[in-house]
Amino acid sequence: MTHFPPSLQDQVGTGTTNGRVLLIENSRFYAGMLASELRERLGVDVVVVASLTAARQALETHAATPFFLALTGLVLPDAGGDQITGLLIAHRVPTVVVTGVYDETARQRLAEQPIIDYVLKDAPGNIDYLVWLVRRIERNRSITALVVDDLAETRAQVADLLDLYGFRVRCAADAAAGLAALSEDASIRLIVVEHDLPGTDGIEFIRRARQAHARDMLSIVGTSAGGGPSLVARFLKQGANDFVRKPFSREEFFCRISQNVDNLELIGTLQDLATRDYLTGLPNRRHFFDQGTRALARTDAPMTVAMLDLDRFKQINDHYGHDAGDAALRAVAAAVAQHARAGDLVARFGGEEFCMLAAEQSSEAASASLEALRDAIAKLRIMYKQHTIRVTVSIGVCHRQDTDLHGMLTDADRLLYLAKARGRNRVVCESWLPA
Repeated sequence: MTHFPPSLQDQVGTGTTNGRVLLIENSRFYAGMLASELRERLGVDVVVVASLTAARQALETHAATPFFLALTGLVLPDAGGDQITGLLIAHRVPTVVVTGVYDETARQRLAEQPIIDYVLKDAPGNIDYLVWLVRRIERNRSITALVVDDLAETRAQVADLLDLYGFRVRCAADAAAGLAALSEDASIRLIVVEHDLPGTDGIEFIRRARQAHARDMLSIVGTSAGGGPSLVARFLKQGANDFVRKPFSREEFFCRISQNVDNLELIGTLQDLATRDYLTGLPNRRHFFDQGTRALARTDAPMTVAMLDLDRFKQINDHYGHDAGDAALRAVAAAVAQHARAGDLVARFGGEEFCMLAAEQSSEAASASLEALRDAIAKLRIMYKQHTIRVTVSIGVCHRQDTDLHGMLTDADRLLYLAKARGRNRVVCESWLPA
């Protein structure tokens, strides 16, 4: 049952997660190894117990902040498999069985219970898979899944599975209700839609959904009990990411759903790498030009473009080293991001330069706001090893109605160097200059 998503090696060992996992395992060595990996690579709180009695106590102790997942063996000193899984199911804890022995009878019996997965300890990459699995279940808790199916029984079955996998779940009995839910809930990232819907079928539902939601932002999985191979092709051509034929096994459904959500996250990561500065976490120059050009085209109101440059940055690198310079850049980036209002566009432009695009401000208000930002940066105390580093910035401000972002940046850059020439650590706005 162990199944690796395509990008597993890229995903394990990166990022952190939050929450608490219950690990029920009678092998002290294996429990210690797995718990250590989960804590170090995901940042989860792992509670390790070696008996049913201890598991029951842990569930009671943490009832106020329950476990989002349990990993359990099937053999304990005081209990067998059915008792263990029965306890976890009674406490509504999503469960993954981790066992050293493959038992087809036990596996079939567990398949009839609300168990997420059945994992063999000696399978290649077992620890990596479990790390991925824990991360996947935890991340699902921030994702809403929508089930669109006119049959109440099937709708409930799919919803229960998605709930078991940690998703927040919404349901709709027809295409119209599904599209309405999608338009009002931005957290929906996954849809499971049946083909045979009353009125508007699943394929038409997908076509309409795709008008506003691209494949890289919303994963849609089609389902049907009939229709033949051509139906699968029609679903995919209209924008479905995947198709699962009914009746499906729980194992297949979990693997398909997990792969599709993994792919969304992988695409998001690649897009983030293309548009975000690695060092500071701010958007990069490319993103600034793309979004800024669109923003200028949408309005005929004056906009503010500001260029910021760290003063005497080379001296920081020369005196303290490039790691200290990186720390200074991160601190300034954080100050710029914190100062920005909702709707403002900020970016690291390159080197020690940052830029900002802001709307709905007068020239005076924009200058006052940037003066406050300059002052906040001047008050920073950046700790690096045993040193306290202080930085200042010079800022050039262009404020006018224009559709030429490049031209506004050029003028802001010219004003920036005028601020440098006037002594640094100051703001120069074009409205202050003589005509």
